[in-house]
Amino acid sequence: MIPPKPPSRPGRVSLWRYLRLFRQDILSAQPARLYRAWMAEFRTPFFRSYLVNQPDLVREVLNARPMDFPKSNRVGEGLRPLLGDSVFLTNGETWLRQRRIIDPAFEGGRLRDTFPAMLAAGQSCVARLAGRTGQTVEIEEELSHAAADVIFRTLFSIPIEHALASEVFARFRDYQRTQPILNLAAFVPLPSWMPRLHRRRTRAAAARIRSLITQLTEARMAEIKAGTAPDDLATKIMTTPDPQTGDRFGTAEMVDQVAIFFLAGHETSASALGWALYLLALHPEVQDRVAAEVATLPDQPTFADLSTLRLTRDVFRETLRLYPPVPMMVRETTRPEQFRDRDIPAGSQIVLSPWHQQRHERLWDDPDSFDPDRFTTENGRQCLREAYMPFSSGARVCTGAGFAMVEGPLLLALLVRAFRFQRIEGDDPTPVAFLTVRSRNGIRLDVRPR
Repeated sequence: MIPPKPPSRPGRVSLWRYLRLFRQDILSAQPARLYRAWMAEFRTPFFRSYLVNQPDLVREVLNARPMDFPKSNRVGEGLRPLLGDSVFLTNGETWLRQRRIIDPAFEGGRLRDTFPAMLAAGQSCVARLAGRTGQTVEIEEELSHAAADVIFRTLFSIPIEHALASEVFARFRDYQRTQPILNLAAFVPLPSWMPRLHRRRTRAAAARIRSLITQLTEARMAEIKAGTAPDDLATKIMTTPDPQTGDRFGTAEMVDQVAIFFLAGHETSASALGWALYLLALHPEVQDRVAAEVATLPDQPTFADLSTLRLTRDVFRETLRLYPPVPMMVRETTRPEQFRDRDIPAGSQIVLSPWHQQRHERLWDDPDSFDPDRFTTENGRQCLREAYMPFSSGARVCTGAGFAMVEGPLLLALLVRAFRFQRIEGDDPTPVAFLTVRSRNGIRLDVRPR
């Protein structure tokens, strides 16, 4: 059975109609031809935009010359109230400095150190769901809770039940419900002094989240000074000096980074895990194979045990192909370029779409089907190298990519070992892109003890 896919926009539409569609859902606002096109141009009265799917051109932007194609400021217009000047939004020397400080916290050895906290969050999720077996469960909500728990335990050594962590999670849900995918200023260039017309509830939720994160960060700063700070990700980042300048993050800058860690680490993981469980419910024969694989895990799995979960990993990998949490990335040209014999002016938007490239009809065999075994085929291995970028690629690859590829298979393994997830006939989810690719009305599954 083919997993759900958003309907494509029928034919040409006016700019005004496109903007309205785009603000509702960027995926169904796009024409079907993008699933076959190597490149497509979109013009507005204010700028030109080029969606690029051709693998060698994508590599040119992301891998060969990343500094020539900085992240577009238009992306940050809707997210800046929450994310400030986080590493997700900055460019140039500011971004380079931030990555020099952040990256060491997510290196391989540190992932091994964070594993016990991930495991505890996963076991807590299993315990919560155990009380709901035999019921229909809105699984996205449960997994948002679990992914937020992972972030708080690995970043600040506190479970989500902690009062501050619990309120950050609640306020973030408010932020999600009020924030459109792009602010008006993403389409219409506005001077810096002009208000961005963010909704009042969006501004209030962002301000409260940042206030709570500030409390957590200031408390950790005090623990570091007193020599009592736990050895977690927050401590590692806050005590790491820039190897070139010796500077460390102050409280304000750390608040920006924690905000993006929470957004990226919680929202994207919940999205991927929710779709993974739905796909396994849609394909019970694959779910049974995963259950057989994870049944060999010890009661208290170790970091080394993850290497035995090859099918579980490929299920998660295939989920990220079909439902990449971040469906599009936007870069900007700093000088005139020429792609596919087409002149591209400086200041143009270059849109790189994991959603379209990872379902591209001229690249992937049977691109809309769920097939975790595809990565053992010649086509799958080639596309994995050339047309797979759920975490971006190159210098700006997601800092947490390795973290996600430990967390995702681990939580998936713990959940499938404990429960059988069953699809509800006639209640399939509809994918839409808000902050990430989620279901329009949630993902409901029957949860049974295994």
